[in-house]
Amino acid sequence: MMRRLPVLAAAGVALLVTPSVAVAAPSAPVQPSAALPPSSAFQKVTLNDFPGEPIALAVLPDNRVLHTARGGAVRIHEPSTGRNVLAATIPVYLHDEEGVQGIAIDPDFEQNKWVYVYYSPPLDTPADDPNTPQVNEGDAPTEGTAADFAKFKGHMQLSRYKLQGNTLKLNTEQKIMQVPTDRGQCCHVGGKIDFDSKGNLYLSTGDDSNPFSSDGYAPIDERANRNPVFDAQRTAANTNDLRGKVLRIKVDKRGSYTIPAGNLFKVGTAKTRPEIYAMGLRNPFRFTVDPKTDVVYVGDYSPDANAANPARGPAGQGRWLAIDKPANYGWPYCVAPDQPYVDYDFATGTSGAPFNCAKPVNESPNNTGLKNLPAVEKPEIIYGYGASAQFPELGTGGIGPMGGPAYEFDKSNKSQVKWPASFDGKPLFAEWTRDYIKAFTLNRQNQVTKIESVVPDIVVDNPMDLEFGPDGALYVLEYGDGYFAENPDAQLARIDFVRGNRTPIPKVSATPTSGQAPLTVKFSSAGTTDPDGDTLRYAWDFNGDGRVDSTALNPTYTFTKNGNYRPTLKVTDPTGRSASAEVILPVGTAAPVVEFITPQEGQPFAFGDTVNFEIKVTDDAPVDCSKVTVTYILGHDQHGHPLSTASGCTGSITTFLDAGHAGASNLTGVFVASYTDSGDPAQTGTATVVLQPSN
Repeated sequence: MMRRLPVLAAAGVALLVTPSVAVAAPSAPVQPSAALPPSSAFQKVTLNDFPGEPIALAVLPDNRVLHTARGGAVRIHEPSTGRNVLAATIPVYLHDEEGVQGIAIDPDFEQNKWVYVYYSPPLDTPADDPNTPQVNEGDAPTEGTAADFAKFKGHMQLSRYKLQGNTLKLNTEQKIMQVPTDRGQCCHVGGKIDFDSKGNLYLSTGDDSNPFSSDGYAPIDERANRNPVFDAQRTAANTNDLRGKVLRIKVDKRGSYTIPAGNLFKVGTAKTRPEIYAMGLRNPFRFTVDPKTDVVYVGDYSPDANAANPARGPAGQGRWLAIDKPANYGWPYCVAPDQPYVDYDFATGTSGAPFNCAKPVNESPNNTGLKNLPAVEKPEIIYGYGASAQFPELGTGGIGPMGGPAYEFDKSNKSQVKWPASFDGKPLFAEWTRDYIKAFTLNRQNQVTKIESVVPDIVVDNPMDLEFGPDGALYVLEYGDGYFAENPDAQLARIDFVRGNRTPIPKVSATPTSGQAPLTVKFSSAGTTDPDGDTLRYAWDFNGDGRVDSTALNPTYTFTKNGNYRPTLKVTDPTGRSASAEVILPVGTAAPVVEFITPQEGQPFAFGDTVNFEIKVTDDAPVDCSKVTVTYILGHDQHGHPLSTASGCTGSITTFLDAGHAGASNLTGVFVASYTDSGDPAQTGTATVVLQPSN
């Protein structure tokens, strides 16, 4: 596929950027240089210890917190009662990384009550048939014909719904935009939603490309019989495709949208999509729009190669971008203007010349857009697995950049937990694999001039999403350590700046923890403390109706109906500071116990092996093996990529992977089994085994 690098004609350049509008946002102000407060000046308050597999959050004007789980659940944390209410369960397609992704509220939410969600609708995509245990019909083929791949064509859906009280009304859905996906293969379909000061909606989209057969370098496999999912040129480098982008639109009252002036391509330009604001992105999983300047702060995930290869290109590097004008950030051709990948022919295994980052050309047969692309823009931060000479404050380890929010200090805000003025205008940066939050100081050109640790002594375990609330506190959704499940340390939390008293710390337990109705349960608040030694008020809500059922320290309550309950204890100190804790209490049928008969924990395997599995489910109701799912996940450092899902108590999964996963280290093969029974109410059990590669 060796590329020719023609000179871009001046007339061609005029097609790429709208010439009649300014492309730069207002310059960022010079940041204050005051030292940031130490961790001891802050307190972390847990809001939900059972968030499901946490994905995204949005704080409402009254400080309720919407937060999503990938499987479709949308919950609301309600500070007035301490409850975490199920607002809706959105039906979703689950394969690889699909599911519910971003969530955001309308800038005029208090008037119109719109909530925006980006998710994968079920459609008619093939799923695995449990009656054929040696075949997985839900996995798209890696090789075949266009007809073979066509059945896996799907889309991600950007929609909005009305929020009525604590209920997200699914029947009010307005479908705004569909972003195409090639289903049945991994990876990068996530999206974040945010708004600028003019009410424009921004949506980030991944490149929807499989990186696991490219040795950790550029996935640009153009072979005719190859699934197009192995070619990121069809998406991130395609001016006529919405994937691998930051999109910018203006949504109207009917749920349709128009294009604001100043995007990358003028409306009506052939072979382009006018929604594109920035392109050439691999996996811009998290970003935030600066509330003062409208600069878009984006974290873009890295490829996996541990080391540079002169025949292929640079080592894996994460990027942080301050997008203040429409731009092309180069993926999969360049990391930066001076860091090109090498043109590589997957059919012959031979390398050509490095790509021209000043005049990139997309000659892929999978490209439906322009051949001649805008020059590659330089990211503000680039960092790899080792120590960065330019940004040593970022440390070492895995690469999981998350573009966090910029704080806007409001001196008129009377909140007792708002963050101090020393953070004003500083965008936050979270590192998912390194478990930290940093604050960036920028100059007027949006270049990073200083990096400071934020609450370094407070644990943030795989920070998934961050947002400042109207109270000026930082809300954090933590994924925890584990793979595509509700991990033990997953949570929704709020980090307060402490003024005066601290918030009490509730603890709750229940005996027994399950059983059939009528079920009498003894609750305990043992372990509840107040950092200031204050006397606390106790309020228990056992049945989730929002009413106080008891004010005793250790009450007893009888559940007369079966159901999945989340009894909640809210404790309040004399200053009005409060916190809550819950227990998960299934009343009715017991949760199934799921076990792996094979494979076993720590069992060796070689990538490429077909691993047979056998699952044992023990339940108090008849077991339906067709409802058992087993997902194979490539574990890499602290994160994972789900690559295949099968159904049935027995079956097999092929652990496909290119040699050495692009030279990446710390690899494991993770298998997660799950079963939801048909009890009253339905209960779910899971099991996980981690296999160690021998190759």
